[in-house]
Amino acid sequence: MKKLKVVTTEDVLLTLCNSVTNVLSKATTSEIKYSAMVQKINKTCLKPDIGCFVLFDGGFSGLVVINFTADAAMEIYRNYMLHMGIPESELAQQHTADEVGNVMGELMNQMVGYFTGVIGKELQTSLTQNQPKMLALNKQVLISIDTNLDRPQARRVTFTTAKNNIFYLELAMDKTEFIKLHEFETEDDVDPDDLIEQAATQKKAQQEPKDVAQTIDQDLLDELGI
Repeated sequence: MKKLKVVTTEDVLLTLCNSVTNVLSKATTSEIKYSAMVQKINKTCLKPDIGCFVLFDGGFSGLVVINFTADAAMEIYRNYMLHMGIPESELAQQHTADEVGNVMGELMNQMVGYFTGVIGKELQTSLTQNQPKMLALNKQVLISIDTNLDRPQARRVTFTTAKNNIFYLELAMDKTEFIKLHEFETEDDVDPDDLIEQAATQKKAQQEPKDVAQTIDQDLLDELGI
């Protein structure tokens, strides 16, 4: 009898870790690595200096939390913005700036979006996610999934940036196994470059109406001689 392939929580976590490194490495043009050791934890928490969380639901439910130190957040933010062509003089200087939180939330959305796309194809299931929530914190905040899990499991993985700054990923989900009954073909994975390009296009589109409005206002003032 043919042995059936089983996909466990650790396999899902590995896909999530690879999604984080793929998207962040492409977005920042720098190396992002994660530890080969994973920690079993009892609860997920938002921790200083910047905590971010995303819920996903569908074939199975889960919570993804990433806790950035100020140095890690600023390194990723600066590298991403410079890669997007933003002048260094226009960059925020503090991790508490709204712009830093917005960028980290945007990257979180890309990371989890990449993950749900890949895992959905690998497990032939469908997952949806909510908008990421970013918080600048000075205290630890306990956070859990707003749903009933029969056998909840939580994992924590340490990530390191190119400058050896640390951030942590936590995953909480129901203990589950996916069993592969027969072979099937999967579609090509989403390219992280496509996600980054889409984000750049959206940001440009958001800015263009503002620029046009400013030009119209200036033309009106010129006509009035003001």
